[in-house]
Amino acid sequence: MTDPLLSVRDLKVSFQMDEGLVRAVDGTSFDLLPGQVLGVVGESGCGKSVTMRAILQLIDRPGRITAGEIRFRRRDSAEMTDLTRLAPRGAEMRDIRGAEIALIPQEPMAAFSPVHTVGDQIVEAILLHGHRWQEGGRKLTRTQARTITIGLFRDVGISMPEQRIDAYSWQLSGGLRQRAMIAMALSCKPSLLIADEPTTAIDVTTQAQVLALLRDLQAKYDTAIIFITHDLGVIAQMASYVVVMYLGRVMEEGPVDDIFHAPKHPYTRALLRSIPSLYGATRIALPVIAGTLPHPFNRPPGCPFHPRCPDAMPRCSAAVPSLQSVAANQLASCFLHHDIAEPA
Repeated sequence: MTDPLLSVRDLKVSFQMDEGLVRAVDGTSFDLLPGQVLGVVGESGCGKSVTMRAILQLIDRPGRITAGEIRFRRRDSAEMTDLTRLAPRGAEMRDIRGAEIALIPQEPMAAFSPVHTVGDQIVEAILLHGHRWQEGGRKLTRTQARTITIGLFRDVGISMPEQRIDAYSWQLSGGLRQRAMIAMALSCKPSLLIADEPTTAIDVTTQAQVLALLRDLQAKYDTAIIFITHDLGVIAQMASYVVVMYLGRVMEEGPVDDIFHAPKHPYTRALLRSIPSLYGATRIALPVIAGTLPHPFNRPPGCPFHPRCPDAMPRCSAAVPSLQSVAANQLASCFLHHDIAEPA
């Protein structure tokens, strides 16, 4: 087995609000191997984005990491670094953020500054982490960083890169902004790329182009990717391994083929049933998951999914099932497959 690039263990992130405590992430654990594409899927509000922001130490106040480890293998390091022990604004975390772990946010229009050109913002990132491109120990000049940026624009399929490098974000279409955001994320040759629903704000045709681009770039740069989405069709295209989350917990995880063809958890099965099919009968209502997500201040006791689960048993409301191996390559948090509960 290859040693993991990233190992998250029992991660908990809470927000202390005036109305009460919100447990946005409640004991999430998973591993990511070098060069692997990991899909994180679940309904809106299940803790996907908060988990990824915790990896980058970008949790907004009053949120904070209350427990767990986020161990990351840095370049040229034999030991893994626990990111939870680093100061969010410290020099080491700032060196990791952007240079070794990069983020493609949901909305590139909000990520780019509207008063600076897109090219200038990418050039600044390259100069800040210039050692990724240095040869012979010489510092990069702004002209060299601009040349690198033009090359990145070509790599991500932006036409006329010599002109578009001097454009502002509001002068670019949604697809071009997304490609520029991908170029910025790749500008410092990261080991890990976190893509937080990068196809949400673009049309279907552009979405297909962006997904194909990410697949090509992942193969070219051998970058590990965590792909966050609620679209299982995107997961089927992009990911090799899948983590299914609900209310801040991992419900099931395993290889993408096993998750799609032999799902173990009732929540995973319900998500798969809700996917529209090209071959389904017309004018028939799509299956939906019964009920709604619980209010964050009123989490159900026991298994978080049991109020909506068609297979719920009395024990499901009294204890939280732990994440255990239920097949050759699959883990599930469900009493249908094992009897092991989390400690009270």
